[in-house]
Amino acid sequence: MTSTLTPPSPGRAARPAAAAVLKTEATLFRREPAGLFWIMVFPTVLLVVLGSIPGFRDPDKALGGIRFVDAYVPVAVLLSMIMAGLQAMPPVITGYRERGILRRMSATPVRPSAVLGAQVGLHGAAALVSAVLSLTVGRLAFDVALPHQLVGYALALLLAVLSALALGALISALSRTSKVANAIGSAVFFPMMFSAGVWLPVQAMPDTLGRIVELLPFGAAAQALTEAAAGHWPGWDHLGILALWTVLLSAAATRWFRWE
Repeated sequence: MTSTLTPPSPGRAARPAAAAVLKTEATLFRREPAGLFWIMVFPTVLLVVLGSIPGFRDPDKALGGIRFVDAYVPVAVLLSMIMAGLQAMPPVITGYRERGILRRMSATPVRPSAVLGAQVGLHGAAALVSAVLSLTVGRLAFDVALPHQLVGYALALLLAVLSALALGALISALSRTSKVANAIGSAVFFPMMFSAGVWLPVQAMPDTLGRIVELLPFGAAAQALTEAAAGHWPGWDHLGILALWTVLLSAAATRWFRWE
């Protein structure tokens, strides 16, 4: 009597390997306190600092009668995504490519895409945790109302995270080295911070500038989150802009990404 051993399919063999990659990447991610601070802690710290200024807790006519600290909670939420997508993730992925780690993985059951997926998932999760932290601190410390339109807020938040990570993936695709990734990320970082309202909330911008900013992913996200926080369904134009940016950036990153 003879028996035949059937080798496991590549897909079945790759699943445990992908889980191992995720576990390893999560361990390495936790060992980077600087990255965790800038993504998960700094936006809330900035919110606390600004909210501690007495004048920022008074209603402002330029903001439609709401307080500056109320308008800044969505900004703090978006700041964590900008940190994760533009500053933290690209140098890691390009560093793996630069050191040949992705190329060596291509000869094992672990596909290089497992590393990319793990990085996107970890940075996205960190940004979402930071968003919850900012909302919680804003509510407890400064009596900022929680979003009244939870479903719309969650949808806008998800699209904002996806667009930020898609932009980070594109930076990773275009950068041959981690130094180049840092340079491109820094060049894009400040315009995206401005469009998110870090220095001036989108609601307080001049009409023409505000309309231009709303065409950018984080400008549209800031408006969508603000609308949902006030109890309105986010404008479909803002959600559509976010979805369009996510698709375009993801397609470009897929087109130009190289494993070595």
